[in-house]
Amino acid sequence: MYRKELHVTSEREGDIIDLTQEVRKAVKESGVKEGFVHLFAQHSTAALTTIEYEPGVISDMQRALSVIAPDTIPYAHNTRWGDGNGRSHVKAALVGPSLTVPVANGELMAGTWQQIVLLELDVNAGRTRTVICSVTGE
Repeated sequence: MYRKELHVTSEREGDIIDLTQEVRKAVKESGVKEGFVHLFAQHSTAALTTIEYEPGVISDMQRALSVIAPDTIPYAHNTRWGDGNGRSHVKAALVGPSLTVPVANGELMAGTWQQIVLLELDVNAGRTRTVICSVTGE
């Protein structure tokens, strides 16, 4: 197994950061020809998914997440901790912290219009995020 930490820095809540090229690079470095790449965000207010990385979908994703967990309602987490990011935790839990993509012939098997992205969901953004990238196989 090959493991690498990917580090990305966000600027604000709602940032969607394309990780695809970094993941492709890790797959190449691993030497794995047939297997899987598994990604895991080590944060409770960030998430991983795939999207078509273009301005329209990015805007739609940001809007959809704000509807799912709006900033206009109270969150028990905010009352308990006072950090104001209750909605961030909810969004991250719904999308999820991990993603697995097949590898074949030494290449990431993402579709043509499918990029791997990190969603920065914390209201207290402007931070460096760590994504653990594990490539397994033969």
